[in-house]
Parts: sequence; C-alpha cells; structure tokens
Amino acid sequence: MSNSIDIQEIRKVELGTGGPLVGVQGFGAMGISTAYGRTDDAAARDTLAATVEAGVTLIDTADMYGAGANEEFLAPFVAAHRDEITLATKFAFEFRADDPTHRAINNDPAYIRRAAEDSLRRLGVEAIDLYYMHRRDLAVPLAESVGAMAELVREGKVRHLGLSEVTGAELREAHAVHPITAIQSEWSLFSRDVERDVVGTAAELGVAFVPYSPLGRGFLAGSFTDAAKELSGGDFRQSQPRFSGDNARTNAALLAPLHKIASDHGVTAAQVALAWVHRRAEEHGLAVVPIPGTRKRARLLENAAATRITLAPEELALLEPIGGQVAGDRYADMSLTSAGREEEERSAR
Repeated sequence: MSNSIDIQEIRKVELGTGGPLVGVQGFGAMGISTAYGRTDDAAARDTLAATVEAGVTLIDTADMYGAGANEEFLAPFVAAHRDEITLATKFAFEFRADDPTHRAINNDPAYIRRAAEDSLRRLGVEAIDLYYMHRRDLAVPLAESVGAMAELVREGKVRHLGLSEVTGAELREAHAVHPITAIQSEWSLFSRDVERDVVGTAAELGVAFVPYSPLGRGFLAGSFTDAAKELSGGDFRQSQPRFSGDNARTNAALLAPLHKIASDHGVTAAQVALAWVHRRAEEHGLAVVPIPGTRKRARLLENAAATRITLAPEELALLEPIGGQVAGDRYADMSLTSAGREEEERSAR
C-alpha cells in the first residue's frame, strides 16, 4: 500500500431535498477538542485545512463538545473558509459553567433560542447552515421544539434543520412541522439498528443521512483493540460497552473479513469500512454523507480517498453478517438513542 495520498476533491451530493451541495464525505470535529484525550492544536488546524483541499465541506460540531470549546476552536477556520463550507452544529445537551458535571437534555423553545445565539457567537457567524437537535427531550412535545427551530430559519439565523438519534416516527412528525434536511445517527458496520426503520423513513421523505462514528470510534480502523487497557483515562470510549474486555475481544475477531478485503484492495481497513457506509446510499436510495473525525491530515486524506473505492458484491456479502454479531451496546445507557426508544416501544406492545 502506498504511503502517499494524492489530494483529489471528492464528488458532491445534495444534502437532502433542497439542501446544500456538500462533499459526499464530511468531517466530524468533536475529537479535535474533546472526548478522545489530549489534542495537538497545530496538527488539528492543519487537518482542518486539509478538509477544504479535499472537498470535504460539511463540517460538524456541537455546543456540547468541550462545553463550547469546539465551536470556538473552529471559529478562525470558519471565518477563513465561510463560503467554502457547510457548517453544522447542535443543541440539546445543557451544560453550566458553574457545574461541569451537570448534564441534562433540554428541548425547550426558550433554551433552543438561547443555545442558537450562543453557538452563533462562538462560531462567529450570522447563520448556522445546518442546526441539529442533538438528542430528544421527551418532556417537550416534538412539534414545539421543531417549531422553535423553524422560527430560527424564518429569522435567517439558521438555514436548514436536522435531527439526531430520532426514530422514524419522530422524523416523520418533525418533518410535518418543518422540512428536515438531514438526520444524524450512528451507522457503521458495527451499528446498523437505524436500518430497521429510520433509514427507510428518511429515504421516503427525501432526508439525507449523516452517519456519525462510521469507523466505530476508531475500532474498525484498528486504532485500539481494548479501550480499558489502551486508552487514556479521559477517553470517552472507555465507557462504551463494546470496546472493552470480552466484548472487545469478540468484536475484534469479527473484523477478519474487513482486513482481508482491505489487503486485497491495497487500502486500509478504515477505508473499506467507509466505502461500505458510502454504499448504503445506493442500497437504500438516499444521500449518505458520513462524518469521520481525525486529528491528522494524512488520515483525513486517507478517509476522503475511501469515497473512490468500489466494493464488489461478494465483498459486501462477507461484511454483511458483522453487524448482527457485535457484542455490547454502543452506549452504556441507550435511552437517548433511536434504537433505545424503538426497543421500548416494541416491549410496550
């Protein structure tokens, strides 16, 4: 496998019906300032510069990433490339400066407005291109929350609306209040629960799908094999059941077909995992724009190159069983995910 990666711009796709034209692969900025241990700021800025060079134009952040620090870190880059990128951020995880341990989900209309204003200020922009509800607050009627988001669109403070980790029924309800441009949920070889209902609903409604953690938070890329043993104490992945102990050993063994296919193509396992996610667009009939994150320029370009890999039917067949055999949930508490709420609904029937 060659160590050099030519910088070639990736193709573009419309992000949902009437949405902006973006590179078919985006960039998840969370890890450059939070969740995965310490960051080299200079390397992170160089990685951000590589996004526009490669045509990776959908840049994804959230107000909860570092309690606003991620948005602030992105601000100089955004200012320098405002006309070249589509900027996405999110609200819902309420945090307090006087209590770093406080975490609550808030979808109250007044809070949404305040969160949007704070994000606009930290990012240094007049409008957010894509504004997501990060998680659903069941205490607030969905129509009220989406209605408040729609008000921001009418005022010109937000251009398009998105939802994260909602069920198919919730997406349909929200879309009836105001057009939803994109839905963001975890989707990878290891996480396929969204295919039961959400993906089909999004395809029907003309909503784009933005998979987060398309590389299984680095596990599919071989970045680590046991979070509890290999990652630093502040690393978020240590709290995820599937990445430590017996679960991690079971899951690592599932990746043999991934590594074989990568070897056959002369590429990395991460590139094959991303190529699989991109193939979902064709399989399910909707725009799919995954947002892998990285702190390294070389990895960013490697990830972008995955958009040009085509997997053969027999290779897809080898990868197909993996998702159904994964040991452990993606979060210790699945109640804030679409899969968790769908399971509760099935149990209640």
